[in-house]
Amino acid sequence: MRGVDRLLLRTPPCSCLRNMCTVTSAKLNYMIDTYIRDNNIKEARKLFDENPLSRNLLSWNMMMTGYVQRHEIEHAQDLFDQMPLKDAVSWNIMLSGFHRTKNSDELYRCFLQMGRAGVVPNDYTVSTFLRAVISTKLDVLVHQVHAQTLHLALNLDVFVGSALIKAYASLRKEEVLKQVFDDILVKDVTSWNALVSGYMEMGHMVDAQITFDLMPQRNIISWTSLMIGYIRNKRIDQARSVFDNMSERNVVSWTAMISGYVQNKRFLDALKLFLLMLKSGARPNHFTFSSVLDACAGCSSRLMGMQVHLHVIKSGIPDDVISLTSLVDMYAKCGDIDAAFRVFKSILKKNLASWNSIIGGYARHGLATRALEDFDRMRKAGFTPDGVTFVNVLSACVHAGLVDQAERLFTTMLTRYGIQAELEHYTCMVDLYGRAGKFDEAEKLIKNMPFEPDVVLWGALLAACGLHSNLELGQYVAEKIRKLESNHPVSYSMLSKIQGEKGIWSSVNEFRDMMKERQVKKQKAISWVE
Repeated sequence: MRGVDRLLLRTPPCSCLRNMCTVTSAKLNYMIDTYIRDNNIKEARKLFDENPLSRNLLSWNMMMTGYVQRHEIEHAQDLFDQMPLKDAVSWNIMLSGFHRTKNSDELYRCFLQMGRAGVVPNDYTVSTFLRAVISTKLDVLVHQVHAQTLHLALNLDVFVGSALIKAYASLRKEEVLKQVFDDILVKDVTSWNALVSGYMEMGHMVDAQITFDLMPQRNIISWTSLMIGYIRNKRIDQARSVFDNMSERNVVSWTAMISGYVQNKRFLDALKLFLLMLKSGARPNHFTFSSVLDACAGCSSRLMGMQVHLHVIKSGIPDDVISLTSLVDMYAKCGDIDAAFRVFKSILKKNLASWNSIIGGYARHGLATRALEDFDRMRKAGFTPDGVTFVNVLSACVHAGLVDQAERLFTTMLTRYGIQAELEHYTCMVDLYGRAGKFDEAEKLIKNMPFEPDVVLWGALLAACGLHSNLELGQYVAEKIRKLESNHPVSYSMLSKIQGEKGIWSSVNEFRDMMKERQVKKQKAISWVE
């Protein structure tokens, strides 16, 4: 920035700059852009408001962009509504804002109004809209938008074509995928990558690999996309083969492979790969550390977790909320709840995930009172609980036998926060009722569930039957488990235990013979020792 411009920008409000009636449009735009780049949206808005005669279309668009970048969509909307003239860029800024804030209703309304205003959508408009509607209730519009692109010849554009490929892949429209790709006039590596990812998303790994092999040129994104596709399809060894064949790797590819191992519960492989990453000289980022700490938590390796903690501190991102939240979770799952609390306390800007991690940690350690106290503190701090929060507090109630408190929370989840109960929430309540011996309430809850129970839910109820020696219900539940998973060892061993307690030894021997016949192995307890 030139010296005169710096002087003007630093001049206080009472100076000559503030007393000027107007500045030129070019000067106003330059100064607004400078303030926004310096993350000073308030000063930019003040200049904008003080110079109404110097504003032009660019001034309005820059101010809206500044608000959208800060997720202050309501201020952008306010300016948008006041604009005397709008161009395609103005509409695109608002579409992008609604996409960022995941407001699909307003996104659709804005897209419709753009057409009614006679503004022709461009490649950016269509690409943004298609990306926004994927996996939402608006994905039914993909065919209509595709028809519009054909009318405007935008289907020939590489960005629109790539967006259409991703949209149709999410809709599982295999027959359209290749057609959209063929329509792209000049195909580049981006469009080829989109086709590979599209096939992978639909689980067509052979087609994805063939397409990858046919690519005229590949970049690191191509290799990483193929690798991530194999990970998503649970082909972790093939993903590692792709990773090993990469001529170059960046932090994204290293992190994706480590995360893939964690997702497939191959925690030790994730930790070994992290060590290779460090030896290669690649620098981990906060996403890498988060995945590695998840691996430490998965195999209860507190010692390794502490070493990763030191790397986080040395990395220059010790205050990163993602890494610190993963540290809270790691220490809690490795049995050191005090260390988890100390890390949580050190987080300067806590987010909902941070609160969920410490509340979940307390619940896991049977510290129900502390979990519920932090739940109240979280709400007082202005955070709105989500489904994960309620799983954690309900789990805390389960461990402490707080039936009344859990019932209130279960009801509040929907009535106050509009959160529909998922299977995990129902499992917590069934587990709670079962442990308390309230089998009638548990059965009633299961009958009124909007979906079918899984093995985990039936398993919680069967464990309660074992706790209270409820043979009749136990036999019914065990049969449900066997229908879902015929060789599940818990159903056999738990019924054998109940019958043994009841003194029905003939049935016990019968179950043991059945387990041998079906080659059902008794579940062994395991322990991780550092």
